[in-house]
Amino acid sequence: MGAPVQHFFLYLLALGAGVSVATQQVLNGSLRTALGSPAWAGLVYAVGLITMIVAVIALGERVPSWKIMTDVPWHAWSGGTFGAAFILLAILLLPSLGAATLFALVIAGQVLAAVTLDHFGAFGLTPHPLGAARLAGAVLLIAGVVLIRE
Repeated sequence: MGAPVQHFFLYLLALGAGVSVATQQVLNGSLRTALGSPAWAGLVYAVGLITMIVAVIALGERVPSWKIMTDVPWHAWSGGTFGAAFILLAILLLPSLGAATLFALVIAGQVLAAVTLDHFGAFGLTPHPLGAARLAGAVLLIAGVVLIRE
C-alpha cells in the first residue's frame, strides 16, 4: 500500500474514532437519563475495560513483566483517570450544551492541549514547535466553537 493511500486510510480511521467518541457520549447521555445518574452512566466505562481485555486476547498480547510495569513513569498510569473525567464531564455537560457545542469545545481543548504538549515535547513527545500555521489552526478552531454554539 502506497504512502498516500496509507495516510488516507489512517485519516479515515481517525475520523471514525471521532465519530465513535461523539456517538459514545450521546449514548452515555441517554443512559444517564434512563438511570437518573451521571455517575452510574459513567460506569459504562467498565464495558470499555472488558472490550480492551477482549482486544488484548484477540491480538495475542502478552502481559508485561512486573519490572516493565514498575519502570513506567507514574504519570503514564493516569490516562484512565483523564478518560473517566472526560466521560463524566461529557455526560454532565451534554444535556445543557448540546452535542455540537460540547464537541466543538472538546475538540478545541484537545487541539490547544496537543499543540502545547507538542511544543514542549511533554511526556516524551518529539517536540514540534508552535509555528504560525499551527497557531492559525488553533485560532480557527476557537472561531469554530464561537460559530457552532447555539
